[in-house]
Amino acid sequence: MREIIVIIMGAILVENFVLSKFLGICPFLGISKKLGNAVGMSGAVVFVMTAASAVTWLINDLLLLKYNLDYLQTVAFILVIASLVQFVEIILKKFVPPLYKALGIYLPLITTNCAVLGAVLLNMEREYTFGRAVLFGFGGGLGFTLALILFAGIREKLENCNVPHAFRGLPISLIAAALVSVAFFGFQGLF
Repeated sequence: MREIIVIIMGAILVENFVLSKFLGICPFLGISKKLGNAVGMSGAVVFVMTAASAVTWLINDLLLLKYNLDYLQTVAFILVIASLVQFVEIILKKFVPPLYKALGIYLPLITTNCAVLGAVLLNMEREYTFGRAVLFGFGGGLGFTLALILFAGIREKLENCNVPHAFRGLPISLIAAALVSVAFFGFQGLF
């Protein structure tokens, strides 16, 4: 039980893909303007990152390593991630059209979200078992969720602040992201 908590909390806080590893910045900055959109994108990323961790581990273990095709990992993993994103896109378009429209271009960008690819590649590099890989992917998705929702709240508050003209918009957002990232570095060595 302790190992499960360490893997998940480590992925959320210590190895947060957005705030500690600086992966997945494009959707982080693009979607975090509104809290509702951030929650929707977060759900999609958690699903894709968890499912991609499971499927890529199976493909790597049962196919790539078995037949000495491990040089195809990146290509195979991107194909898996792209397929999962297409699945999410179809589901959202059919069942939650307003969220699908609100996410716009950022939904297909999950395919190229380096946080998702980073999670599956770290699973292989660390030689996690299937269960650990899925837990790490899930924790990574929750960490992405934490960063996105936290930052969406900050950006909504910034809209009501008297920010100097030169810092309005993206500049103050980047400064706020840097400060939140510095705060997350305080979790280093915790797990």
